[in-house]
Amino acid sequence: MTGSIVGTGTPNRESLTIRGPAGQLEALLEEPKGELRAYAAVICHPHPQFQGTMLNKVVHTLSRAMNELGVPVVRFNFRGVGASDGEYGDGIGETADALAAAEWALERYPGARLCLLGFSFGGMVACRAAMNIATANLVTVAPAVSRLSGILDGRQPECPWLVIHGDADEVVACDEVVDWFNTLAPGPELCVLPDVSHFFHGRLTLLRETVGEYFQNQWGRS
Repeated sequence: MTGSIVGTGTPNRESLTIRGPAGQLEALLEEPKGELRAYAAVICHPHPQFQGTMLNKVVHTLSRAMNELGVPVVRFNFRGVGASDGEYGDGIGETADALAAAEWALERYPGARLCLLGFSFGGMVACRAAMNIATANLVTVAPAVSRLSGILDGRQPECPWLVIHGDADEVVACDEVVDWFNTLAPGPELCVLPDVSHFFHGRLTLLRETVGEYFQNQWGRS
């Protein structure tokens, strides 16, 4: 693998199943054409009880952003979603699912460093997973901070962490996120995007560009 080649064109896509703690997990591997960076990404989708799936448009946008950087991506359905076995696990079971997906990705790409990304409920899951597996970078988009506060309990992931939030988020108020952010030390990097709603209606390109710029800056420092 290399740290300089950026993926171009439509990625190769492979539908697969991953062995999870509650049974098989339905998943999709998206691998850019050409040489790959020495990273592998796993993306966690929104709340299973509110129609969240790995096909969510924000999840798709995050996957596209990572593919454009030359990073293979695993996105998957949490237990009980789509063709995945099991039933809703109140965030705890879903974290175990994310860890299973991450371990699969690292086995598929030996020597790769792990990037965890998540949207909304999936941001909480990605954060929790990052505290249980070696993670190079964490990105949480419009995270459910009411859940995060209880999960962190004074701890934080030991990796660079970006929080992306829209100032017009109608599900998780931006002020709530800023107040939560100010309680953390040193805390993650916070990027507030103007005129952006929870589901990034009409602003998915901005999200993709923000994620791409973040990782380019991170890798430029290493």
